[in-house]
Amino acid sequence: MARRETTDPAGAGTPAAPSLPDPATLGYEQARDELVSIVARLESGAGTLEESLALWERGEALAARCQEWLDGARARLTSARSGAAPDAAPQAPGAAADIDEQEER
Repeated sequence: MARRETTDPAGAGTPAAPSLPDPATLGYEQARDELVSIVARLESGAGTLEESLALWERGEALAARCQEWLDGARARLTSARSGAAPDAAPQAPGAAADIDEQEER
């Protein structure tokens, strides 16, 4: 029986592991867009059970990353309203420096 090569969840047709970035490194929009693509592929029903499980797992990781960004945004808004320091919110590299520069102005 021939074994099918698993492709990446984004659908590029390449092996899964080396081509996909770690969800922890993605910005909100990147994670959300990939998650939307994964949901569409899962809803289409195309693919093997193994591929569907890999997509599901990737989708769960992406959904968690999106939630981290949303929680961080909520904390920043709450902090801005109350004048308190924000909790540790996920930020893009250099974002803290940008905020510090804006506060100094």
